[in-house]
Amino acid sequence: MSAKDDERTAMEISAGSRLPLIAESFERFAGRPLVEPSPGGIEEALWFAPCVIIAHGTEPVPRIFYANRAALDLYEITAPAFIGMLSHLCAEPVRRHERTHVLNQLKRHNLVEVNSGVRIASSGRRIAIELAHAWNLLDKEGQSHGVAACYQNWRHLDPA
Repeated sequence: MSAKDDERTAMEISAGSRLPLIAESFERFAGRPLVEPSPGGIEEALWFAPCVIIAHGTEPVPRIFYANRAALDLYEITAPAFIGMLSHLCAEPVRRHERTHVLNQLKRHNLVEVNSGVRIASSGRRIAIELAHAWNLLDKEGQSHGVAACYQNWRHLDPA
């Protein structure tokens, strides 16, 4: 098994039963699918999606439990290093208030559109994101399992 297969497996184990909920809850709130169907099922569709998909849990200080291949590449990080990371560490420190604002909006709305933000790769490189979506991971009974976000438009603000 390759290292990239190991990373996918690690993310799927970390997400567990919450993995399909990432796509299901987005579709329920947005009225459209998050990813295109894949012969390998929702796990493959999420993993190989052309957009960044990240999800964190419901802990008092939320921790990442899923990031797809695009997210790992963009954030220049491995699955083992990303799993369990405090989710606020992905945001630029001086702009973490914007992230908090989005999380507060999600207390009133299940899906929020975010026009822009700055995130931080593990290398310290800053990443400008544009037109992101954040949504609550609610099962059909209304139980919260965390929050997810996706975006496909970004640019590096710092040289490699």
